[in-house]
Amino acid sequence: MGEILLVRHGETAWSASRRHTSSTDLELTPDGERQAATLRDRLAGRRFGTVLASPRRRALRTAELAGLAVDHVDDDLTEWHYGAYEGRTTAQIRAERPDWVIWQDGCPDGESPEQVGARLDRVLARVTPLLDSGDVALVGHAHALRVLGARWIGLPPAGGSRLRLDTASVSILGHEHGRPVILTWNAR
Repeated sequence: MGEILLVRHGETAWSASRRHTSSTDLELTPDGERQAATLRDRLAGRRFGTVLASPRRRALRTAELAGLAVDHVDDDLTEWHYGAYEGRTTAQIRAERPDWVIWQDGCPDGESPEQVGARLDRVLARVTPLLDSGDVALVGHAHALRVLGARWIGLPPAGGSRLRLDTASVSILGHEHGRPVILTWNAR
């Protein structure tokens, strides 16, 4: 049975400054391009049956630089919709709302944790049967991939709060004794 590789995009100006970025379609920084290119060696030797990517330029460019041929662009792999918090840092948000935690509160005019979880459950439902034919790569974003990792091992979406995910990292989801497990997380 194949494995699911989660590939977070390389650095953007907003990820470098820790600004929440969902629908804003940013390019990779020069460092982000270098980070994404290093993924090529880490993914070498893997034969992917399917590669899915978020439609955002930062994800698609990361896939390209990593040597991944995207089979399908999947809107369900987009980042958590931050709504009114788009482009803001957690510190800025907490200056107005000190108790805010994305994992429990979601975002006004954006998505709740349950909505993000349902969206990423759909991704897992689509790709899990494909593991019979080999590995699957999913190229996307930090919060969304953290939720996906949590859902893979049966945790609620808020379980992603315990799974840090750096830019241009690779995480591997697989099985042990027939149960979904995280094999590798946040490898850089």
